[in-house]
Amino acid sequence: MGNKRLRIMSIVGARPNMMKVAPLLAEFRQHEEIEPVLVHTGQHYDYSMSQVFFDQLRVPPPDYNLGVGSGTHYAQTAGIMRKFGELVQRDRPDMVVVAGDVNSTIACALVAAKERIPVAHVEAGLRSFDRTMPEELNRILTDALADLLFTTEESANRNLANEGVAPGKVFFVGNLMIDSLVRALKITRPSSLRTELGLASRPYAVLTLHRPSNVDRVDQLRRTLEAIGEVAQHIPVVFPAHPRTARNIDEAELKAVRIWNGDPLPSWGLWMMPPASYLDFLDLMQHAVMVITDSGGVQEETTFLGVPCLTYRNTTERPVTVSMGTNRVVGCDPGHLLLSALEVLESAQPSEARSTRFRPPLWDGRAASRIVHILKEAWQSDPACAAERVPL
Repeated sequence: MGNKRLRIMSIVGARPNMMKVAPLLAEFRQHEEIEPVLVHTGQHYDYSMSQVFFDQLRVPPPDYNLGVGSGTHYAQTAGIMRKFGELVQRDRPDMVVVAGDVNSTIACALVAAKERIPVAHVEAGLRSFDRTMPEELNRILTDALADLLFTTEESANRNLANEGVAPGKVFFVGNLMIDSLVRALKITRPSSLRTELGLASRPYAVLTLHRPSNVDRVDQLRRTLEAIGEVAQHIPVVFPAHPRTARNIDEAELKAVRIWNGDPLPSWGLWMMPPASYLDFLDLMQHAVMVITDSGGVQEETTFLGVPCLTYRNTTERPVTVSMGTNRVVGCDPGHLLLSALEVLESAQPSEARSTRFRPPLWDGRAASRIVHILKEAWQSDPACAAERVPL
C-alpha cells in the first residue's frame, strides 16, 4: 500500500446525518493514514437545519457543497445523484460513507456503487416494515448496495441476515448519534433556551412532527394538534417546528398552535418556535416531562437520556428503544395519543429521578472508534479497492 492514505468521502445532507458523521470525522482526524473528505449535498440548507449543526458539533466546513436544495423525493434524489456523480468523476475517493436513511444516503450510495467505489453504510439494517415511508425504501436499497454495514442494535443484524446479507459484511458497532450526544453533554456552555422560555424550573413537554403522513394531510395535522392542545391545557408544550410543518400549519390556518414571541411561556399552551439548535434541543429533551415525536433519532436520544417518549407512528425501525428504553409507539390516532400523553403526565418524574441504567448495548459513545478500526482493517486487507470496487 506504500504511503497512500485512505481517502474517505463522508456524506451529509440532513441534520440527522450531521449528528452521525460528526464523531466519525473527529475520529478520522486522529489517524494520519486517513484523508477525510466531507460532502454536504445541501438537502437541508438553511442555518437552523444545517450550519448551526456544523458549528455546534465542531465540524469543519465541508470540502464540497452540492447545493441541491429542496424538492420532491425523486427530484431531490436525482439532483444529488447527478451532482455527486460529477464530483466523483473529478475527485475520486477510495471509499464513500453514508449514514441513515435520507435521500442523500441512497443517492450517493447508488452513484458510488455504479462507479465501483466501496460503500460503508452507518446505521444499517433498521426496518419499520412500512414501505409507505420513503426512508424505508432508502434503507433497504442502501443496504443492498453497501459493502460494509454498521449496525446500532441486534434487530438490525437479524433484519440483514433475513435479507441474505453476508454476515462478514455486517458489524455491530453501537450508535454514532449517541457518540454525538455524549460529547454534547460534556460541553460546558449551558443552553439558555429553557430560561428564555421561562421553563428552567417548571415542567413542560416537547413536540416534534415532520413525517409527511402526519403533517402533509391537513385533517390529520389539525386533529393531531388539537389533541396535543388538550395535553397543553395541563402543561406547556414546546414545538420546534420543521420548516415544512410550520408552512403547512400557516397555510391551513390551524388555530391550536400559538407562536412563541420570545417572552416566558405561561403554564399552558402549545407553542411553536423555529427549529432549535442541537445543544438547545438536547437540553430541552433532557429536562422535559415527555417528548412526543415521529422522529427516529429522537427515539434514540430520549432512550439514552431516560426521558419518556411517545412515538406518533404505527411502527418503529428502532425496536430496542421500546424493549430497553422509555419509548412507546402509540400509533397515529390523535385520540390514542391524547390518552397516552395524559397517562405519562400522571406518572411523571423529575429528570433527576430517572433511571438510565438500561441503555442498549454498545450505546457508550465509542461507536466511531470501532467503525474506524474496521474501515482501516478492510482497507489494509484490500487496498486495490481504491481503483476498483471489489468485495472488502
